[in-house]
Amino acid sequence: MANAEAIKIEVVYALPDEQVLLPLLLPAGSTIPDAVRASGLAARFPEIESAETRFGIFGKIEKEPAARILKSGDRVEIYRPLLIDPKEARKARAAKAKARRQ
Repeated sequence: MANAEAIKIEVVYALPDEQVLLPLLLPAGSTIPDAVRASGLAARFPEIESAETRFGIFGKIEKEPAARILKSGDRVEIYRPLLIDPKEARKARAAKAKARRQ
């Protein structure tokens, strides 16, 4: 593979107690699923295969990851599903704070 035909990217995945950042060299024309497969992270973290898993580039969720052609320098991010709805978490914190004040 010649350098002109390859792109340098990173694939990242974070858990509460572990973060993984893998630099990869992929063929030009690679997509997000190509990068995830090449990273091998799904074998290490099987939850990545979930239909609820979302993917993005530099903090922006990609609605169609299979259609996103990667560019050199992209950082593919693998997002875990939320454990609790953020609105519900805020309500619970507010209720807890109100109970403490009373």
